[in-house]
Amino acid sequence: MTIRRGREKPKAFSPLKTVGTVMLLLFSLLMAVGAVGGAVLISRLAEDLPPDDEILAHRSNEASIVYDRNGKVITRLFLENRRPEELKDISRWMVMSTLAAEDSSFYTHMGIRPLAIARSLLTGSRGEGASTITQQLTRNVFLTHEKTMIRKGKEAILSFRIEKLFSKDKILETYLNAIYFGHGAWGIGAAAYTYFGKRASDLTLTESSILAGLIAAPEKYSPIRSMEKARARQRYVLSRMVSLGWISEEDKSRAEETELILNTQTKKNILNLNKAPYFISHILFKDLLPKYGRDKVYASGLQIYTTLDIDLQEAAERAIQKLDSQGAIVAMDPNTGEILVLVGGKDFQESKFNRATQALRQPGSSFKPIVYNAALEAGFMPTDHILDKPITYEMKESVDKIWSPGNYSKKFAGEVPLFEALTHSYNTPVVRLTDLVGPEQVVSVARRLGITSPHLWPALSIGLGTASVTPLEMTAVYCAYANDGKRVLPYSIKEIRDGEGRVLERNGPQVSQAIESSHAVVMRSLMMDVVRAGTGAKAAMKDYDVFGKTGTTNDYSDAWFTGGIPGLVVVVYAGNDDHKPLGIHATGGRIALPVWSDFVKEAVSMRTYPSRFTVPEDSDVVRVRVCRESGYLASKGCKAADLYLPRSRAPEATCPLHGGSSLTAMEDPNAPRLLLLPQDQALAQGSMVIPAQSVPVHPVQPPVPSTPTDPIIDPYSIEPNSPEAVEDRYQDLLRKYGLSD
Repeated sequence: MTIRRGREKPKAFSPLKTVGTVMLLLFSLLMAVGAVGGAVLISRLAEDLPPDDEILAHRSNEASIVYDRNGKVITRLFLENRRPEELKDISRWMVMSTLAAEDSSFYTHMGIRPLAIARSLLTGSRGEGASTITQQLTRNVFLTHEKTMIRKGKEAILSFRIEKLFSKDKILETYLNAIYFGHGAWGIGAAAYTYFGKRASDLTLTESSILAGLIAAPEKYSPIRSMEKARARQRYVLSRMVSLGWISEEDKSRAEETELILNTQTKKNILNLNKAPYFISHILFKDLLPKYGRDKVYASGLQIYTTLDIDLQEAAERAIQKLDSQGAIVAMDPNTGEILVLVGGKDFQESKFNRATQALRQPGSSFKPIVYNAALEAGFMPTDHILDKPITYEMKESVDKIWSPGNYSKKFAGEVPLFEALTHSYNTPVVRLTDLVGPEQVVSVARRLGITSPHLWPALSIGLGTASVTPLEMTAVYCAYANDGKRVLPYSIKEIRDGEGRVLERNGPQVSQAIESSHAVVMRSLMMDVVRAGTGAKAAMKDYDVFGKTGTTNDYSDAWFTGGIPGLVVVVYAGNDDHKPLGIHATGGRIALPVWSDFVKEAVSMRTYPSRFTVPEDSDVVRVRVCRESGYLASKGCKAADLYLPRSRAPEATCPLHGGSSLTAMEDPNAPRLLLLPQDQALAQGSMVIPAQSVPVHPVQPPVPSTPTDPIIDPYSIEPNSPEAVEDRYQDLLRKYGLSD
């Protein structure tokens, strides 16, 4: 018999169950999306992390090596010579103190402590103080210390990987050998000796708890700086050890009461500047430390290839000792801008002030070639005449209302060709030239040639070298006269490679045409005449073309010689840091030139340089022999000078003063002219040039935007160059980059 059942009653609808189901589905979906997002985020964060083989191959801090241009080692840069220790050779008190202070669950976690991180975030600490020893090692060795969530994410990923690659003991050993304990001590071996003069294996509980307390903030808790703060931190470490059951209350009390005997031999880091100290400190604070930071420069094994020639550098360091005052020597390759020599003083330990790059000094007459260069650009010729006679200016905005420049000799030469005025360094002609061409144009030429000093004012006195410039700037200027008019940017680092040999940066010449090549050749020939027949005669060298110019300030506080030979430009500066006079008649020719000459003679004995300058084919110049009195072509009766002049402007007639025809001279289209300021008209009677060629000139030049908006500041009045002030500034720099206490 078949039994028929009725239809089953439908189950009642349950809203709560439906909502629960939907929420479960949404939660599952969110978890899936989160998992995918998390996987993508982890993949992105891991992209630029080091691979496993690089982590395994990691080496502790490695000294960076600085080489000269020929591959010779100048110095090694390191923070502290490490004393690596195996874990078995480290005091158990030190191991226990470190774990108590930094990560008591080190041997049980997998690299991070999620609960500690969450607790830190909830309390507003943004994860600070929750880092494990593995995370700290990761941050110190492979990452930066920037406080960003991205860095923290990378830190967590890398910590997991390190925990898989190394044993716990190896991680702890590496950590104790890598961390910084202050006062230049990197690693527990160096720290034990630096603070207590002993090996890491001999550290007591008292000493270990002090050192473990330093890890969080070495500068703050240093017992050398503040025993009170060090002891306070020690009490925290010991209390942690008691709470963990690792020591007793009695152990804690004894450790707190035991007297600390510190190592009295701890010394400040001195940057390892045994060779070329001014050059090394220059590249450190100008280039390396600002760009790469302390740890990379001092602990990553960089290979730094410089432009310096260490043999020439040492020759220059010997030469500068002959000065009674302080001074500087700079030498450059004029074709590339490579700094071959940079000596900033006689004794780096005595004074860190780098006079080659930091001393803003008046160059005196060594600035005059820039004025004559501006005159060439204005259309004046070296054979044109100018007056060397008294001249007076009313200076409306000056304290001294009347300015009457004079000559070193207190005498005046009268009417002279421009080249003769430069050869003998007469002052009133260069003031007249500055007035004729306009001081703004002089500033323009100086800027184009490489002077970057802010103390370069467009005033009439600029022609006498009253601007304030550095020896390095003047070297760059004179390079343009050695290389046919090109401005070269001085540089000192050719290449930097990391510890694995990868190129981090590579530098080369930066060259641009600053002045016409023909003008550079002409100016060089004028300065070669300075050496042949003028104030630079003692710089002459057998078998070599030499050009140069002396420089002396009015009160004899600064003395210069600037010049060069083919392939080498050298500047020597002498002066006292307090700007006191060097002595009576302490001119550039008497003080700086002998040092310049001694160094360059040694340089040519050590290196091969061309003996003669060559003239580029595109320079439309001609070599002429002219009379020193008239500026016309020299006859047998003339005192003659060999110069280069623009081909289309060179005189064609023979000197009418010494046998040439006056009629022919009158017809010469390139005859020398007498350049007169309006106030010079009454002084021009009896001129040696033909009257028809006497021309009052005051050309109006286009304005040059070089006048500063700020008030004129005299660097001599604000420059704090006392040894104490210089040392304080230097120590501030060391502290800035963590190189000193």
